[in-house]
Amino acid sequence: MDIRYSTGKEAFKHMTTDELREEFLVKNIFVADDVSAVYSHIDRIVTLGAMPVKGKLNLAKNIDPMKNFGVDFFLQRRELGMINIGGDGFVEADGKRYDLVHYDGLYLPMGTKEVFLGSNDAKDPAKFYMSSTPAHRAFPAKHIVFKDAKHVPAGSSDDANERVINQYIHPDVLDTCQLSMGLTELAPGSVWNTMPAHTHERRMEVYFYFAIKEGQTLFHLMGEPTETRHIAVGNEEAVINPSWSIHSGVGTSNYTFIWSMCGENRTYTDMDWVKTEELR
Repeated sequence: MDIRYSTGKEAFKHMTTDELREEFLVKNIFVADDVSAVYSHIDRIVTLGAMPVKGKLNLAKNIDPMKNFGVDFFLQRRELGMINIGGDGFVEADGKRYDLVHYDGLYLPMGTKEVFLGSNDAKDPAKFYMSSTPAHRAFPAKHIVFKDAKHVPAGSSDDANERVINQYIHPDVLDTCQLSMGLTELAPGSVWNTMPAHTHERRMEVYFYFAIKEGQTLFHLMGEPTETRHIAVGNEEAVINPSWSIHSGVGTSNYTFIWSMCGENRTYTDMDWVKTEELR
């Protein structure tokens, strides 16, 4: 498991392109028959990916619970959310099976001891993108099929940001300790997400970008509003954003991304907006 440590505002201003990518970019999220895990000390979020092909995968395959978290099993004091962006698959959590087709989500509470992930078809494997955050109590597990997510149209074609925000793990859908997750799809011809930009000092966020077409790329903007930097992002890569940083992006074509948030609250609209003309 890769461990990343928190970087402050002052150090951020002086980082090179390679240093920014090393600290904030998460690559190789989906590896056949493996589970990737990146543990960030920014609000202690863990970003994971699993692509089971030949058989079932143990979620904690590459995690040493006692060494990494001081617990007996991974989710002893954590909650977990996931969205399947690949082929049809399934999750077995403490013996209960959940069938997750493309774009289905799943929330698993603190105290879940064993989690196994599998695919229905090795030729079209499931791709489970996951986020885990510290938790203080157990809420009910919930399978969120795509149609049951909250679908919020946003933006416009005139502003090149027409999109639908699909809220899966969100206060309007289910209760959690602090984790929120959703999936945003940009319409053809739209390339901007989250512009005008904002920060939320009370929460951090991870953006996972996918459905970036071959030959296209995406530029993720981050940093203080008056000290912005960018990271060039490829398909199925993620960026870790501190709470003090903006988090916005523009692609050379439309794309889709999953956002995961954790921190002091779960108030989705608790944002500090930044006027576009004030960005530097």
